[in-house]
Amino acid sequence: MITTETIGRIIRYNGGDLPVVSLYAGVGQDGPTALRTQINSLLHEIRPLGEDDSLGRRARLSIRGDIERIENLEGLERVETGAVAVISCSEDDFFEQVILPRTVRDRVMVGTTPWVRPMLAVLDEFHRCCVLVVDRRSARAFELYQDEMREIDEVQDSALRKPNYAGWYGLAEPQVRNRADDLAKRHFRNVVRVLDELFRTGRYELLIVGGHPEEVPNFLEFLPHDLRPKVAGTFTIDPRTATTADIRRDAGRVAERYERDEERRWVAEVMERAATRRPAALGLDDCLWAASVAAVGRLLVQEGATAPGVVCDESGWLATAGDTCPLCGRATRRSPDVIDELAQAVITESGSVEHVLADTELKDHVVAASLRFPLPPRPPLDGPA
Repeated sequence: MITTETIGRIIRYNGGDLPVVSLYAGVGQDGPTALRTQINSLLHEIRPLGEDDSLGRRARLSIRGDIERIENLEGLERVETGAVAVISCSEDDFFEQVILPRTVRDRVMVGTTPWVRPMLAVLDEFHRCCVLVVDRRSARAFELYQDEMREIDEVQDSALRKPNYAGWYGLAEPQVRNRADDLAKRHFRNVVRVLDELFRTGRYELLIVGGHPEEVPNFLEFLPHDLRPKVAGTFTIDPRTATTADIRRDAGRVAERYERDEERRWVAEVMERAATRRPAALGLDDCLWAASVAAVGRLLVQEGATAPGVVCDESGWLATAGDTCPLCGRATRRSPDVIDELAQAVITESGSVEHVLADTELKDHVVAASLRFPLPPRPPLDGPA
């Protein structure tokens, strides 16, 4: 499972004078059996660099070592879905192999820094969800994150095992008909108490509730005001017959709908900010300048977009072109994907990066951003005064 810690470690790495190979290969219709062929095909694209006399000896050796190590990756046959990401700089003994929970575009890049945007796109697509399947007499809780789901078994022992109850799996009392409603209300309150404890840990971002269509709305009425905004959606399921796979499938659909709706809200917000002349940036040039002065609060990137550009490693200046940094006068470094450099710069300055898969106005701009403050005038491109 990919984590923010893993991405943070990769983002902080810089090969200096050594090249860094970043390779992504997604599992297609042919399954894991085709992964090794896909990887070898990608490596074929960079093999000439291992013999390129314009590169230094250590750089050539590093690329050859990267190719050899990636060729010999183990465990590919166990990657049934998603994608494999590899970041390697063999001469500096840096190597990261990450399994991504969803497929990405096959791509290999060589630069002085890792190409991490496909990882960022995958990571920011997933919220850590608490999935609750509930009826009038029972409740089960699961954690859903990155398409993986596990039952929260420890909850039944620590919070819900009481006399006359059967733990998380059967909060029930004797079925006395004239007390059924009171018992259901007591049960719902007990479930809400456990949910409140779970969310107080800060581990979960969203709540997804499943159950009978006539019972779920009744349960939601018992949620406290601070939990109600956490509800991403509901789904219909029979708690008594549902399998874990059924719950995971239906909850996953709710989470995906929530994510697309959230993307549309973010794009609408940025467009409104731009229309009302509040601090915002639309388009690559403006967003690159905004990141150069650490003005970006939230960056929105159209999924799959890439663009070449330049970076000044001294001042942090980013642009689509320019041999010399206008801020410090140093020579710039060419980047095969300046949008990736943009995303890394925003994260470094404590901003957030969101990749947008939904069909929105963002496709006309590729990138957009909510800004912390209005942008200062851009410096002239002929260098610092």
